[in-house]
Amino acid sequence: MKTVRVVAAVIKSTNENKEPIIFATQRGYGDFKGGWEFPGGKIEEGETPEQALKREIMEELDTEISVGELIDTIEYDYPQFHLSMDCFWCEIVSGNLVLKEHEAARWLTKKQLNDVKWLPADVTLIEKIGKEIPGKQVKRKK
Repeated sequence: MKTVRVVAAVIKSTNENKEPIIFATQRGYGDFKGGWEFPGGKIEEGETPEQALKREIMEELDTEISVGELIDTIEYDYPQFHLSMDCFWCEIVSGNLVLKEHEAARWLTKKQLNDVKWLPADVTLIEKIGKEIPGKQVKRKK
């Protein structure tokens, strides 16, 4: 079975009530169109996961992020391929999260994490994220 290596950004912020919130996107294309996921994409040859994540978020959301610590590497078998997904805590450095490839996006509080229909590989990350919110803050790079 073919392995596809990808990265995903779990972008953190706070809402007007100072509650931690997480950014989720709804796929706008492909076999999993309409499913919710953490934004990111494939790691290209010669890139570190962190470099790939910064590039993907700039391409997909027109936003610069800082990449923090690795949350987990999710290993998931889809029918056509094996997914290996490095998931990192991230924060916005600059930009407005412009949806270029996604149908929709939402900022979710801890209580709302299960309000969207996550793609199967992303589901495995939700419990871990929920336990860590409010986790350590990712330090913003100047």
